[in-house]
Amino acid sequence: MIDLKKMQVWFVTGSQHLYGDDALRQVEENSKKIVAALNEAEEIPVEVVHKPTLTSPDSIRQLMTEANTDENCIGIISWMHTFSPARMWIGGLNVLRKPHLHFHTQFVREIPWADIDMDFMNLNQSAHGGREFGFINTRMRKNRKVIVGYWQDKEVLEEVGAWLRVAAAWHDSQGAKIARFGDNMRQVAVTEGDKVAAQITFGYEVNGYGLGDLVEYIDAVTASQIASLIEEYEAAYTLTDAVKAGGAKRAALEEAAKIELGMRSFLKEGGFKGFTTNFENLTGLRQLPGLAVQRLMKDGYGFGAEGDWKTAALLRAMKVMNSGLPGGTTFMEDYVYNLDPARSTVLGAHMLEVCETIAGEQPVLDIQPLAIGDREDPARLIFTGKPGPGIVATLVDLGNRFRMIVNKIEAVEPPADLPKLPVARVLWEPQPDLKTSATAWILAGGAHHSVYSQALTESFVEDFCEIAGVEYLLIDENTTISEFKKELRLNEIYYSTMPRL
Repeated sequence: MIDLKKMQVWFVTGSQHLYGDDALRQVEENSKKIVAALNEAEEIPVEVVHKPTLTSPDSIRQLMTEANTDENCIGIISWMHTFSPARMWIGGLNVLRKPHLHFHTQFVREIPWADIDMDFMNLNQSAHGGREFGFINTRMRKNRKVIVGYWQDKEVLEEVGAWLRVAAAWHDSQGAKIARFGDNMRQVAVTEGDKVAAQITFGYEVNGYGLGDLVEYIDAVTASQIASLIEEYEAAYTLTDAVKAGGAKRAALEEAAKIELGMRSFLKEGGFKGFTTNFENLTGLRQLPGLAVQRLMKDGYGFGAEGDWKTAALLRAMKVMNSGLPGGTTFMEDYVYNLDPARSTVLGAHMLEVCETIAGEQPVLDIQPLAIGDREDPARLIFTGKPGPGIVATLVDLGNRFRMIVNKIEAVEPPADLPKLPVARVLWEPQPDLKTSATAWILAGGAHHSVYSQALTESFVEDFCEIAGVEYLLIDENTTISEFKKELRLNEIYYSTMPRL
């Protein structure tokens, strides 16, 4: 569902006519070599498109205008091969609306000590050409990513590749549609928010649909479609005896398949990239769509429970960043603490909806009671998340702004089996410890819903916030409550000067 190779980033090189035609020809040739190398690098997830060297205000403005309207262009990589007077860039930077990466690199790695002359110096002026360009971006208060280093180094390529994933997620969010089946869970505060402000800030739109709209698609599913999907289940999962052919709960599994097929049809036909459900709004459904949600998340859809459209949109964005990377990303909720003084941990789960991409083993497919939602027993995938480092991220609406909160975590193996807990779950240690982490999260107003990822690091989310221009808070191994409180207070002052759109 998510193919980053269909997206493009434009590689823009800056210079000027002062150095003569021979130098400009060499600049163009070197720029093309860097683009070719980027396209061959496994770290680069999108197509890099070379653009002619820019040497005048008119050509810069024209290219930036074209980038804004190109449907495949997710952003601009700019490189100053030589000195490029920054006033030339004002008009272009003023109109640019796509994410921007300032690549502060140099064509040659090392100085040729025995041969260096003024021709070499004039051609390879990235050191101060990039600083001139950096100044004008700062003077114009332009958000951008700055990456410094040699263009062939793996670490630098990984940084560029990571930012391109974030730019792809931002591009994917522009005009994205999130469907809300039913309303928000009644009386819950944090899943609410300003949908108009979100559309202005992030680019996606959120609209509500009655369950009757979805039920029409579910009722149109055929028996042959259900049988085909059941075969898919049997090939992918370990089915319990109850849901195998002839089992006591086989009919309930068929109903779950029918719901999945109907939801897929609705979402595909409407061009949606995310959705929400709510166990208080299930009119027309015989069971809560648990299995359907898990499998739709696996295929890249964003999801939020109880009408939580902010988390659905965030999950979709992080699924785009995650595309093709090892490790999974899912909707998550802090559910129960294990308050062991030696090693306190969080058991994360939800009623049903956790994505199988984080599973440490082949999921078990079963029908079990839910005791909530007043419907028939629903289907679900049961598994334990694999150990390893990760993050949890949440987006909240504070009324005058959006705030993103990220906590670094380490998933661990549960100390014992969980034979009576029939849901997908993962156990993790938050950094720097549960006491500090939970205190900071609560002080920041963090939601009980989050996006959990073992594929992404906190820098992906930080770059996304930088593009969006929203507040970003990190809880990690260095966090102390006293310093975190200071950051909250300073941010309150800073953001109070910025009007809510």
